[in-house]
Amino acid sequence: MLFWLGAAAFALTILISVSLHELGHMITGKRLGMKVTKYFVGFGPTIFSFHRGETEYGLKAIPLGGFCKIVGMTPQDDDVAPEDQHRAMWRFPVWKRTIVMSAGSITHFMLALAGAWVMSVWVGLPNTGIPQTAQDQANAPAIIGVGDCYQLQSVFKTLDKAAQQAANEKCVPGVNGAVQSPAAAAGLQDRDRITKVGATPVATWGELTRTIRATKPGETVFEYVRDGQTRTATVNLISDQRAPLDDPEGPTTTVSVAGLSWNTDQPYVIRSSPAAAVPAAGHYGWYLVENSFKAMARIPEKIPALWNSITGDERDPDTPISVIGASRLGGEAIEKGVPEVFWQIFISLNVFIGLFNLLPLLPLDGGHIAIAWYERVRSWLYQRLRRPDPGRVDYYKLMPLTYAVILIGGAFTLLTATADIINPITIFK
Repeated sequence: MLFWLGAAAFALTILISVSLHELGHMITGKRLGMKVTKYFVGFGPTIFSFHRGETEYGLKAIPLGGFCKIVGMTPQDDDVAPEDQHRAMWRFPVWKRTIVMSAGSITHFMLALAGAWVMSVWVGLPNTGIPQTAQDQANAPAIIGVGDCYQLQSVFKTLDKAAQQAANEKCVPGVNGAVQSPAAAAGLQDRDRITKVGATPVATWGELTRTIRATKPGETVFEYVRDGQTRTATVNLISDQRAPLDDPEGPTTTVSVAGLSWNTDQPYVIRSSPAAAVPAAGHYGWYLVENSFKAMARIPEKIPALWNSITGDERDPDTPISVIGASRLGGEAIEKGVPEVFWQIFISLNVFIGLFNLLPLLPLDGGHIAIAWYERVRSWLYQRLRRPDPGRVDYYKLMPLTYAVILIGGAFTLLTATADIINPITIFK
């Protein structure tokens, strides 16, 4: 029940944020003198509506977004009444049109910053100083995490799905190929910093992993630092199967393992006072901006993995998700009692949507902004060349490109939604 309530709550937050996106367009348009004739939440048949001044407000039956109608968005709009010609959007200065068209994305950014501020004060924001990628972790200090139980991958891969699920949920020595962690048995603890394996000095997690793998199974002396003191422990290394460090999807080989994970001596979350939470939210927001651009750049290479997840392969957790997938993750966060994860996904999604909507492609808002500035720069250039102003861009000539963007976007949305239904990503094993 909690899962479905959480999923519905997350879907509702997305609907509210998209409705506020359109509200941003409407408010700025009205403030700058444009005529807004409609503002609706949802699509399809109208449930109810009412008029306030020159604008009709209402709710429609399909809760998948919203829209507002601004008169004369393009010169080709043929539904502008003669008395409204001077208020057609395309006639306004380019800076005013830019404000109105970017207001939706700015609304998403404001929601993300507000959410980040609340998280910073309430439970703390993720520490972005901690290495996030495998490469960054490989170059981080050799600070370890130690669990009491270690799941042998060589046995895990031979288990059926039910047994794998049970092993993921709880590691029990002697069950489903699990054993006591060699590192724990030797007395190593979380946040110990390993400095030597056998006779080989190590400084980074990558060096530690490579050295352990290259060492023969059996008793090996580890030198480590705990509370500023150098100590030693004898770890009985065991054999297991591992993919190459530089190719996680590559063929596995038998290597030595100690039952260690990478750890850090930094806090994973940082709480702030209400005043300090303001710059903290800004810093975290910028971190999400950078990673959103990286995620968008990786979308084409993730399409085969999405398709394979539909046809039976394991779902790559780094593949894109749809609103369905995001809602499922939100529901899972509420079900497991970690509402901070719910809001973290909400914040990240708002940043991503805000940036994506500014891409210079029609029918996105960024496409309209790009055309407005293209017209302005072209007019300025022709004026300097003492040539007649070429006028406005003909949107009809851009329709094939617009349809192509809609088609590709629709196909991608269908692909991610299907993957999220058939083989969803889960954040709790």
